[in-house]
This record gives sequence, C-alpha cells and structure tokens, in this order.
Amino acid sequence: MSEAKSLQILQDEKWLQPFASEIKSRNNRYLGAMDHIRDQYGDILEYAGFHKYFGIHYEPWRKGWIYREWAPEAKQLYLMGDFNWWDRYSHPMKKNKRGEWEIFLDEKEYAGRFVHGSKVKVHVTGANDVALDRIPAYIRRVVQDEKSHDFAGQVWNPKPFKWSDKKFSPKKSFAEPFIYECHIGMAQEDPKVGTYKEFEEIILPRIVEAGYNVIQFMAIMEHPYYGSFGYHVSNFFAPTSRFGTPEELKSLIDKAHSLGIAVVMDIVHSHAVKNVNEGLNEFDGTPYQYFHPGEKGYHEGWDSKLFNYGKEEVQQFLLSNIRYWMEEFHFDGFRFDGVTSMIYEHHGHVSFGDAKAYFDEGVSDDTILYLQLANTLIHKVNPEAISIAEEVSGMPGLCRKIQDGGIGFDFRLAMGIPDFWIKTLKHKPDEQWDMFELWHELTNRPKNEKSIAYAESHDQALVGDKSIAFWLMDAEMYSSMSVLQESLVVDRGIALHKLIRMITISLGGEGYLNFIGNEFGHPEWVDFPREGNNWSYQYARRQWSLADTDHLRYSQLLLWDKEMIALIKTHNLFESPHASQLYLDPDKKILAYERGELVFVFSFNPTESLVGFKVKVPTKGKYKLILHSDEKKFGGFDRVETGMLYPTNKDSQLELYLPNRTVLIFKKD
Repeated sequence: MSEAKSLQILQDEKWLQPFASEIKSRNNRYLGAMDHIRDQYGDILEYAGFHKYFGIHYEPWRKGWIYREWAPEAKQLYLMGDFNWWDRYSHPMKKNKRGEWEIFLDEKEYAGRFVHGSKVKVHVTGANDVALDRIPAYIRRVVQDEKSHDFAGQVWNPKPFKWSDKKFSPKKSFAEPFIYECHIGMAQEDPKVGTYKEFEEIILPRIVEAGYNVIQFMAIMEHPYYGSFGYHVSNFFAPTSRFGTPEELKSLIDKAHSLGIAVVMDIVHSHAVKNVNEGLNEFDGTPYQYFHPGEKGYHEGWDSKLFNYGKEEVQQFLLSNIRYWMEEFHFDGFRFDGVTSMIYEHHGHVSFGDAKAYFDEGVSDDTILYLQLANTLIHKVNPEAISIAEEVSGMPGLCRKIQDGGIGFDFRLAMGIPDFWIKTLKHKPDEQWDMFELWHELTNRPKNEKSIAYAESHDQALVGDKSIAFWLMDAEMYSSMSVLQESLVVDRGIALHKLIRMITISLGGEGYLNFIGNEFGHPEWVDFPREGNNWSYQYARRQWSLADTDHLRYSQLLLWDKEMIALIKTHNLFESPHASQLYLDPDKKILAYERGELVFVFSFNPTESLVGFKVKVPTKGKYKLILHSDEKKFGGFDRVETGMLYPTNKDSQLELYLPNRTVLIFKKD
C-alpha cells in the first residue's frame, strides 16, 4: 500500500505537528482506498459508475429494457407500473450472489407499454417480511400525482439534449467566485412554484446584469416535502419535477454557460429523508442497507437518516451521484451540505476550543475518506470544477490538497460571519458594536485555505429568523421605503446594509455569496407553504418589482450591490492576500485596512462625522476616492465627492472628511 510521506500541511501549520500521526493516518487511508479502487476497478471513474449499471436503461443491442436494483437482504422484488396495470406480482426479478436484482423487458413484447414516460415502482418484500411499493433507487425522474399526491418513478429516455456549451470553461468564474444562491421554485414574483424555464428566461438576465458569475442551485434533487427547502432528499438521481423536466434543467444550465456563468449544485449527501415510501430507508427491509443502524443512523435535529460512508456500495452510490450530475447535467461543481455533521459523530455539538477536538474519537474516518474520494472524483471528471464545504468547526486541512494532507475541497463557507452579523443585529445597537470583534470575525481564517464570505444565506432568512434588511428596518419596510419619505430607521438601515455587505465581501474571504433577492434588501423572511401558514406562497417568492421601482429605496441597494461587485471584480480583490489593518478606533468605531491595491475606510459611528480624520497609508502619493456609500444614488447624502484626489501628508497620512455610517474606498492614483 502507498504511504504518506512528508505532508506539506505539517510544515505550513506547526500547531498541527502534535497530531501528525492522525493526519498521516487519514492520508494513508486515502492512499490505500485509491490503491484498492485501481486494483479492482481501474480508476475512480469506473468506481463511480453504478448509475450506468443500476436503474432502468434501454439496451439497443438486446432491443429491450433492463432494470437492476441493489437490495441484498430483500426476499423478493417485482417490477410494476402502468405497463402491467400496476400488478404487484406479475414481473418478479432475479437475484444474483452480489445481492443485485434484475429484470429484462423485451421491446417487442412491451411496445407501446414500457416507453419513455411510463410510470413505475418496485414492489419489495423486505428482510423484515414487510412488503412495500418503492421507487427505484437510481430512478432519474419522479412525479407526483396531483390527486392522490403519491410519488412514482418514470421511465426517462428522451431524445439526447443538444448542448452548446462545449467551449465553456468555469475556470475564470472559480478564480474569483461571486455566487448567487438560488431556489428555482421561489425565484418568481407570482405566488406559485417557479420553473426551470421561467428562471432561464426571467432570472438569468438579472444575475448577469448584477455581475455574479456563479449560480448555486438549491433543492434540485427530488424531495417529497417542498417545505424542506430540498434538504430531505428522497431520489438522488432525479431532478425535482416540481420545476419542470430534466431537459429544461439542462437548457437552463446550457444558457447560463452561454452567458459565462458557472453552475454549482447544492448537493445533499449529509443525510436523507426517512420516508420509506419515497426514499431509501429500509429499502431491502433492513435499517442498515444505506444507513447506519440504530441511533447512529438517525439525526435527531434533522429527523433524517445518516449514510454509512464506510460501506463500499454506499460510497459508490454517492460517488456515482456526483459523476451523474456533472456528466448528465454539466454542473460545474458542488456545495456540500452539512459537512460538519458528516465528519463528526457528535455532529459538531461540542466546543472546538481545543485542537484535539479535530482528531478525537468523535471524528468519522469513513466520512473523511468519502469526502477525499468525492473531491478526487470531482476534479477527475472536470479539473476546472469546484467543491465548497458547508463546514463550521474549522477542520484543519479541509481545503488543502489531499497530497498535502488535506481533504481536498476548494473553498469552505465562512459560516461564522453570517452568524456574527445576525447575533450582533439581534443583541446590540450599532452604538455598541465592537470593532475588534468585527475585525477578528472577518479575518479569522486559515491563510492556506480559501473561504467564501457572506453576510447572509438562505439559513439566516428562513422562517423564525429575519433577513439582515428586516433586522435593520423591520416594519418600516412596509411604510417608509419611498425616496419621497423621511425615516431615520430606514436611513440607518440602508447605510448599515451597505456597510455590512462591503466589509464582508472585501475583508472576509476569497469569494462571496449572496442569497437571491438579498442584494436589494428583500423584506421579510423565507417561509415555504405548510400547514402552519395555510399553504401560502406569500413568503416563498421574490418581489423583483420592489427593486425595479425607481422611487423605492430597494433600487438604491441593488445599485450599490452592482457597484460593489464590479469594484471587487475589477481590482481582483479575491486573488489578493489577506487584508492589512491600517487603523482601528473602538470608541469612534472607525476601521481602515488595505487589501490588494485598495484602501477601505469604514465609519460605523452612528452620529459623528469626522473632519480632518487621518489614516496612515502604506505608500505616499495621491489617492483617488473611487467609490463611497454616501452617494445619493445609493441612498446616501452626498457628503463627499467621488473622484476627488487626496494627497498624503509628510507622515504618509490621508486627511479625510469621514461622514458617519459610511465607507470610503481609495486607490493610489
């Protein structure tokens, strides 16, 4: 077996040397797994090819349909559907020694009955002697009956989709990712479920105009309960039919690529819905086919099932899922949901104040290995692809190369930043904001690992919480957002909304994420139709008309967001090293720093505007004010003039007029 030699992470991170044996062990497990995969399968692509074997496939050389299912402990499987008038027992399947069941349907015999669009299920007599109608595990389309609300699989074999994105490369987007996080169903203004086609025609142009270069789609994998936000997945290979057909999803991705936008999928491999009728739970009549048995296989907080990543067939199911979405739908990468929960058997519910917590018995070696294999596969399928980890503990090496001793992700979400903002907005008036704490929260990240910064995502806006705009302005958003009205609450909210976003994007990471609509301060929260709100779509939509109405101040926030994105993009800020602090005054609430070729001067002071304020800059010369948040078009008061030149004094200081609740951004002329 191959063995880890000198690992770069141990040289770069001296504090990890007491844990060298643990880091080398996880690297050796990966090397051993890759040796096994090469010996048994040739390479990881073949190892991740289960979707080409299992499920329903048309075989032209045999002129018929083959259906295969892995259900090792089941006593009998029967294929059923509208082709056999839903007879549960007329089409028994045969089992081999590997626990694989199959049935072949001759095209001649079933002509006109078993075709593209046919509805199917599999009747399973499980090891527990319970007989249930199930949906095939590798099914590629699932539909819900409007009357009975019952879900069924669908045979899916349309004409091949004609892609036009052969020349598209996501490399430029991923060098400096500006990510627009979306939910297709809630992307329209009408109170309904939006579609792939509507998103392509109506929302894509908005994203392009706003300057974002990556779309992150949520809730793509089929899920029985719409209100789960897509996080209780039932059918891992089926794009949800709520939004349209698989071909319409492909068209959307193809169009995004034609506009220069990379597309990332929010992939949920951290857990699965516990439903037995729609999902994988107890598929063969055992609790341990795909998941851990007992308490280890159940996430109490999520009310869902947890995969056994140490089981080879489960590894292959999930890895095949990754390959499928990349090859079949041309996704350019993934945002992995719930990585903290995956890698710790305690799901991260401990303090990580001691480095031992990253390597103690609560860490799942099987999960670490699975994630290493997943990242290897992603970059094997497409070397330009991206992987992002939703991980809050700060697991060392998460975004380091595997050969360096890492886990192989490209980016981690800086989850502490939005938590900090919401906690601050909930519990402190801005008169009490701590500049030291602000600097620490936005800069406390590994220098050798890349982070995606964000002020808020879907998590912060879900029902029970509020968006940042709503925390700042609350009920005033219903009555005082017209430019013709005066409101101190709205003035404060608009000012701080701009500052929060600019300091987050410029200081917090090597990429940026925004949740759909939050760029213009979308009011209220996100709440999907459910019994508790009388199945309303009122809060599961985006009110674009607010931002499109010139006399509403949402349009000012949208314009600021566009200018902010353009500034960061123009000056390649994400490719610059971490920022250097130039000035911090906790009492006056002033913070200044340099990153790349730009100097940022923030005043979070709620009342006092400073005349003759001095800030020392790295080099002498003239500095041009290239952008500031107090321009009238951004909802400010025009107290300073964009484009003015500020020469340094003999002490290399800029002398400024610094209005309250304003950020000034300079570039050396």
